Amino acid sequence: MGVPLRQQIAVGSYLIKQKLKGVKKYPLVLMLEPLFRCNLACAGCGKIAHSEENLDRRLSYEECMQAVDECGAPMVSIPGGEPLIHKEMPQIVAGIVARKKYVYLCTNALLLKKKINDYTPSPYLTISVHLDGLKERHDASVCQDGVFDRAVEAIKLALNKGFRVTVNCTLFQGETPDDVAEFLDYAMELGVEGATVAPGFSYEHAPQQDVFIKSQDTKNLFRGIFKIGKKRKWRLNHSALYLDFLAGNQDYKCTPWGNPTRNIFGWQKPCYLLSDEGYVNSFQELLDDTPWEKYGTANNPKCAQCMAHCGYEATAVEDTLQHPWKALVASIRGPRTTGKMVAEPIPRWAVGKKSGAKKLSDIPVTEIK
Repeated sequence: MGVPLRQQIAVGSYLIKQKLKGVKKYPLVLMLEPLFRCNLACAGCGKIAHSEENLDRRLSYEECMQAVDECGAPMVSIPGGEPLIHKEMPQIVAGIVARKKYVYLCTNALLLKKKINDYTPSPYLTISVHLDGLKERHDASVCQDGVFDRAVEAIKLALNKGFRVTVNCTLFQGETPDDVAEFLDYAMELGVEGATVAPGFSYEHAPQQDVFIKSQDTKNLFRGIFKIGKKRKWRLNHSALYLDFLAGNQDYKCTPWGNPTRNIFGWQKPCYLLSDEGYVNSFQELLDDTPWEKYGTANNPKCAQCMAHCGYEATAVEDTLQHPWKALVASIRGPRTTGKMVAEPIPRWAVGKKSGAKKLSDIPVTEIK
């Protein structure tokens, strides 16, 4: 894993405390989204399709600290939009670090060279740079030439200044195992601490809808990647069981409360990825008032193809706590890349509705070739 032992121990201690307290729903990572404004317009992004009025809104430093304290998660991810646009971002990051929370500052890195001296290296701060593959692939994904080169330059600068740096790669249609493996090899050569690799989520408001991979294709893609990876030394910022899930070997349900989202509208129901389900005023309201049973790949068509880490990493961590030996074996062996995959979930909304079926056995099955 591309996570320092110190952080693993801190997060592990937090998880054990939740278990000892008998807490059923607890957060693992707070998704703190202080703005939607961005300096890119990526093809698969569903976060920038807001009015100019909302794009100009920001969470204040005080609102961000209240969210961190209220939620209590040991890790905070700051996505966007582009967080480096926020004038109070250095103060926000410093406030989270002072609370000894592990913060991942997510950025496309276009402003990182200009802004980097506003931040101080810390074991609690990781700069997570968005890279969707090598130069041609990444620049096509973000719909702008030259972004890859600027991001790589910023990564090298941050590493030289002593910052923890990771890369965050989202996979879309057209990826091949060889392409992704080449990218991961390059990322490791850069010297980053680790890489996050996950399939893109099909945002309803994304400018292009044909870029997203279907779940069965996702599993085949990751099996191909991990087969190559057995001979490589990639540092991936994921639990072993989440990687095994991506390869189609684990039957998991989403745990959306594991990565709760606080943004300019409030606490977002049910998760970071669904933006039209409503908001509440507090984290406790989010836990108490969200109809969790309405969501998940089998329960809601909006969730049908989702395998994102913000939904399933917390599930994998919970499984690790429940079955440590299984997790250890998966960690040593790596994801299984051959054999039968777990069955695809049967969509409950299709029963007696779209398909006209009266029972599960009546739902037509499409052969995967």
